[in-house]
Amino acid sequence: MDKKVISATNAPAAVGPYVHAWMAGDTLFTSGQLGLIPETGVLPEGVEAQTEQSLKNIGAVLEAAGMNYQNVVKTTVYLADMNDFATVNEIYAKYFTGEAPARSCVQVARLPKDGLVEIEAIAVK
Repeated sequence: MDKKVISATNAPAAVGPYVHAWMAGDTLFTSGQLGLIPETGVLPEGVEAQTEQSLKNIGAVLEAAGMNYQNVVKTTVYLADMNDFATVNEIYAKYFTGEAPARSCVQVARLPKDGLVEIEAIAVK
């Protein structure tokens, strides 16, 4: 199988020993993207700003792979607080218009850097 690392210059650097994504054949598997601001590595205040930035970071990884949000077939959303579900949905819907990808959403005990949201995606060319 043909596979290669995808590294996005417009996404924040990894906070651990992992890459932005792997392209395996025509399928892209992204690492989870926190809402870190790429230029500073800092999380903005609030779940709205972090969700928006997380999705922008996913977009940067998709772009580095020659794809966009329409190529996404599955996402997983990790929330620090399930009470933020409706807020995250509102912002998420701005990025995934038309037929949205399949999705799982779970509340976790804690996210890296005490983030409020982290999103990962699977996309197909």
